[in-house]
Amino acid sequence: MQVNNLLFLIPDYIDKDHNFIDVFGFQIYYYAIAITLGMLTCVLAVIPLFKRRGMKPDFLLDLMIGIIPCSIVCARLWYVLFDIKSFHSFKEVIDIRSGGLAIYGGVAGGALGIVIVCLIHKKSITKVFDFGAVMLPLGQAIGRWGNYFNQEVYGAVDPKAIGFPISVYIQDAGEYHYALFFWESVANIILFALLYLFLFKYRGKRNGYATAFYFIGYGVIRAIMEPLRDAQYNLPLFGSETLGSEWASILLILGGLAVLAAVFVRDFNDCGKNFKKYFAYMFAGKKEPQKAVRNKAEHTAPSEAAAKDSENGALPVGKVRSLKVSKSDKTDAETPENTQKQ
Repeated sequence: MQVNNLLFLIPDYIDKDHNFIDVFGFQIYYYAIAITLGMLTCVLAVIPLFKRRGMKPDFLLDLMIGIIPCSIVCARLWYVLFDIKSFHSFKEVIDIRSGGLAIYGGVAGGALGIVIVCLIHKKSITKVFDFGAVMLPLGQAIGRWGNYFNQEVYGAVDPKAIGFPISVYIQDAGEYHYALFFWESVANIILFALLYLFLFKYRGKRNGYATAFYFIGYGVIRAIMEPLRDAQYNLPLFGSETLGSEWASILLILGGLAVLAAVFVRDFNDCGKNFKKYFAYMFAGKKEPQKAVRNKAEHTAPSEAAAKDSENGALPVGKVRSLKVSKSDKTDAETPENTQKQ
């Protein structure tokens, strides 16, 4: 174990034969600890955001019950499908302790878990998606350190052997490789900080923006990192020579742009002429005015009803016309003389 960088005080590698904790004969790998720590950190970090956005923290437990198993299953399934030629039996497919979880599959599985839980509890799916989009970069940033402990998913050879945080030592190769895990971890922390600050300050009632920003931001990060990986970690597309992870990054960016365009058009139609004003409130951290949404039905229905009533000679809907009765219009029955006669 060698330390070249006194600033970070992190060794250039962890011995692959001792990258676990032994508990009564059961080996708990540092990789699993990193992923678990990432999940727990996300749960703790999202609680203030839940309270800020009017969600009950108790709902988190139900979300975790749905998200965690779906994420693990889909992450493994994604990894197997993209490198299916390497698996020869069902036992190898389900053996996740040997490694092999794809982050894209984990994200897709987490989204599926959110949809299922929200449908059961009748919660807004897009609102919960925004919470998940903010927390994902944090979990990914911490989980990436599992690659450090396993000495995997690294970059090309570092000819200068600078050491951490530029490169890490790979025992099997006997040389230094660029520490892509650390670079991506830092990028994810930055993305998390920006998204968390945005959603914490955002006081509007419109959901979907944080989700779109995550797709775009994380897609850009992965699009930059994928070509830098060592060739053995570029997952082929269904066993072909096409790099599936690069295409997934591009699709992620395009999907984020599509979501952003969809929510933008939705809110433009809702706000009408006051679109710029209400968006200024939303993104400046101010509370959105009560009359931010222009409901077309509420505005058009009365006018149509008024037009029909005017054709029929009736009073306009929603208006009261005061009728002034002149003295000459009074009936004889209302005069004092006629009252006495009666």
